[in-house]
Formats: sequence, C-alpha cells, structure tokens
Amino acid sequence: MIGRLNHVAIAVPDLAAGIALYRDTLGAKVSAPQALPEHGVTVVFVDLPNTRVELLEPLGEGSPIAKFLEANPAGGMHHICYEVSDIRASAAQLEAKGARILGDGEPKIGAHGNPVLFLHPKDFSGTLVELEEV
Repeated sequence: MIGRLNHVAIAVPDLAAGIALYRDTLGAKVSAPQALPEHGVTVVFVDLPNTRVELLEPLGEGSPIAKFLEANPAGGMHHICYEVSDIRASAAQLEAKGARILGDGEPKIGAHGNPVLFLHPKDFSGTLVELEEV
C-alpha cells in the first residue's frame, strides 16, 4: 500500500533558525516558506537526493505544532510521510485493519497540493504517520 518516503517532518520553534541550520550549516537547498492556515503551520522543505525534510513552525494559536513545542521546546521529529496512489482506498484498507484516521477522516490538501491524511500515532509504534496521495 505505501510507496516511497515523501518526507520526515521536524517541528522547530524558530523557522528562520531552522532554515539557516539546514542551508548554511549543512549546505542544503531549502524552499521558500509556505503558510498553510488549514493545517496551522508554516513549512519549508529541505531537498535531499532521496527524500525531503519538512520543517514546521506554528501558525496561529490553535496550531497542533504549538502544542507539540510546548511538550518539546527545542523541537523534534513530528511525523513521517509516506506516498500512496489512492488516499481514500488506503484509508479504507487501514480502517478495516483497525487503524484510526485523525480529524474528520476526510483528506485535506497538503503543502504539495495533494490530498493528505494523518494516522493515529498509537496505531503506528508511537509515530504520527501522514499519507500523501501522489
């Protein structure tokens, strides 16, 4: 069902500092910041030869990333994203096997303009999993 690793997401308390770390210290190519109000985040993507790293900063008071950073003030790994060819079929298969879809169960449009869903971390060894239809 799952395809390739799309990205690993890291929550950061200061996006500008995260950008500088990856661009200036590690020499990586970093995208321009993109605000995603529906998800409560501002993101950038660090392009790597085999995948991407997504840096997330809270956007707005209700941001789930703000809550994550309260528990992890220095930041840290937030989720891992896998590609799927059909998000609705994948969600149906997962739910049939007992996995829980977060939110209302309906895909939302993610940073790449594609539908995304999140899976409950308790169902995946404590890891928040994002599925992205590509």
